Amino acid sequence: MQTSLYPWQAELWQTLAGRSEQAHAYLLHGPEGSGKRVLAERFAAFLLCKSPLQQQSCGQCSACHLYAADTHPDLLRLEPAEEGKGILIASVRELVAKILQTSQQGGRKVVIVEPAEAMTTGSANALLKSLEEPAGSTVFLLISHQFSFLLPTIKSRCVLQVCPLPSIAHGVEWLQQQAELSEEQCRTLLALASGSPLNAQKLLSADVLTIREQVVMGVKQLFKQQSSPSELAVAWAKIPQELLFDWFCQWAQLILRYKMTEDDSQLGLDDMSVVLKHVAPRAPLDVLTETQDWLLEHREKVLRRVPLRADLLLEALLIRWQTLLPR
Repeated sequence: MQTSLYPWQAELWQTLAGRSEQAHAYLLHGPEGSGKRVLAERFAAFLLCKSPLQQQSCGQCSACHLYAADTHPDLLRLEPAEEGKGILIASVRELVAKILQTSQQGGRKVVIVEPAEAMTTGSANALLKSLEEPAGSTVFLLISHQFSFLLPTIKSRCVLQVCPLPSIAHGVEWLQQQAELSEEQCRTLLALASGSPLNAQKLLSADVLTIREQVVMGVKQLFKQQSSPSELAVAWAKIPQELLFDWFCQWAQLILRYKMTEDDSQLGLDDMSVVLKHVAPRAPLDVLTETQDWLLEHREKVLRRVPLRADLLLEALLIRWQTLLPR
């Protein structure tokens, strides 16, 4: 696990660690891949440290040694039992029972909740009282990648701290320190990762540049009637749906923008710019807006892990996409 803050988090750290009095609950929110978990873990270590120095945990006290060994009894975590699943009421009740107990180290208790939006309405409501009036010196650190999915009652009980992505220049610099990449490769990866260097690094490991080439070729074949929606749905069966919906939502937005502005500089990456420029003036506006609405609706379902038949979903997407270029 990453143990040091990322370079772009220096100002955030000063904001949190430099407070004269710590709040009882923080909500760290921002784009996925902005390093929120690392920030929360470092902040937890700082809050638990018995002798913090210059806004840093000392690394020498018993609390720091326990934290480093991941055995600190007053550091509690609330997360889904399985990735992509919700946080259940039973898990929240178990956590609340632990919070009510006396701190074993005689200091603060720190609770890390990630992702906060994984709490169901029931589990979120079960946490509200503890979040508003935590027992003892408990500090909650909630991490959210989808801020809009959170209940207003959860947001209102926390200090809201946005965790932005770094600039493109800083992102390129960081990526080049992690792997032997050209500036162009870094910029492409960052564009595909919506500006997140951490997600760009994951995309590189997952060979997403090759996947992107496959999808772009498939879209071109679809418009040329060289491949059918059902054939492409089968060919793309192993591609993560989140990735596909991110790209198609972005392409629909770029088509709409170009249709309105005819600005060549707003067509995204070069691999699809010619195709989007060709489609934009030919796509009926009502069909385009309906397609965009459908994409956004189903992207949210994909992000929420709503059970859907992957093959049928992709085929429906491609059928709609095909209608953007009437024959």
